[in-house]
Amino acid sequence: MTGKGFDVMTTATAPWTSTGELPVAGSWYGQYDGAVLLTTTTKKVLLVGGADGRSAALDQAVRYDTAEKKWSPAGKLQTARRLHTATVLKDGNVLVAGGIGGPSPASPALATAEVYNPATNAWETVGSMNEGRYGHCAVLVGDQVLVAGGTAKRSDDTVKALTSVETYDPAAKKWTTVKPMTDARTGHTAVAFKDGRVLVCGGTVPIARGADAALAFCELYNPTSKAWTTTANLPEPRARHQALALSDTTALVIGGSAPGAPGDGRFDPFTSLTAELYNLNNGTWTTLSTRPGGRGFHRAVALGSGKVLVIGGTGEVRDDVGYQSVLVFDSAAKTWTPVGGLAVGRWAFAATALDGGKVLVAGGTTGSGLAAADPDVDDLTRSTEVYTP
Repeated sequence: MTGKGFDVMTTATAPWTSTGELPVAGSWYGQYDGAVLLTTTTKKVLLVGGADGRSAALDQAVRYDTAEKKWSPAGKLQTARRLHTATVLKDGNVLVAGGIGGPSPASPALATAEVYNPATNAWETVGSMNEGRYGHCAVLVGDQVLVAGGTAKRSDDTVKALTSVETYDPAAKKWTTVKPMTDARTGHTAVAFKDGRVLVCGGTVPIARGADAALAFCELYNPTSKAWTTTANLPEPRARHQALALSDTTALVIGGSAPGAPGDGRFDPFTSLTAELYNLNNGTWTTLSTRPGGRGFHRAVALGSGKVLVIGGTGEVRDDVGYQSVLVFDSAAKTWTPVGGLAVGRWAFAATALDGGKVLVAGGTTGSGLAAADPDVDDLTRSTEVYTP
């Protein structure tokens, strides 16, 4: 099967190498719930939680050893969760917070948090957040973790986006509520700059039962004042996008869906793959080059020197297959270059940078609806692959 646009399904070639399998297949639909590189345990990656093919939360915790090229158990989460966040702390431990345990979007959001210690390979329950949330962002600012927005239950069958914000203090193991964001949002991205400020952009807000709208609103968090100020909007609203810092004062946003009604034959929000660059110094966005073959629920990983690896994704999470397509975006030259595709096309997978410019990809969704073996159960993969430049 092929997906929308160009470079969507390609033959797997070098520079990708298949490497081991996850003990349990899973998908990671959040912005900050995927794999993280452990800083105190040499060449190991931690991957926790996720969802199975029926959207039930998993309690798995596994480590990947890049030297041995295999996965091993890392204890078990004390609470099964998906759409949570996993953040490496300054001391090398990993904070996992929030998420949702039930398969329904209107299931209660989790407020619980737990910390993984790589030295002991064990988990410890820490103080709960002041408000349960899933689909939120979490970034390290100094020695504390900033958590903002997300989704919470509104009624028995509806949800709401949050403006609330809180910070986690690892020393005290507790959360403190700070000033809220200007706009409610969920599924958004957050980029921490060198001076401690954090850019939050895009995401969605529910507009009806089972429907949401993409946002262009952006704002900045100042850790000194612990307050938010609005900044320039994205040139176009985005959801299911990726964002990352390219330098001390610039951030790049890639892909995602624009407003529209995907799959109805009238408008395809995934027609083009676009990128926009934010300049912290003057608070402006610049639209960069565009190419056919847009995507969402992909992953973007910095390779250094202003280059970014854009991996997989899909154009529609219903009745579709995962893309094998992989591109390198050069922000200086403003060019897109296709590279060898994944062996297994996927979206909502985990990915993280490794040493030496390598990138690890694990799990994810390969097909859904009529494109899956069972229309009621998403096809997931246990496969993992490593990119070597």
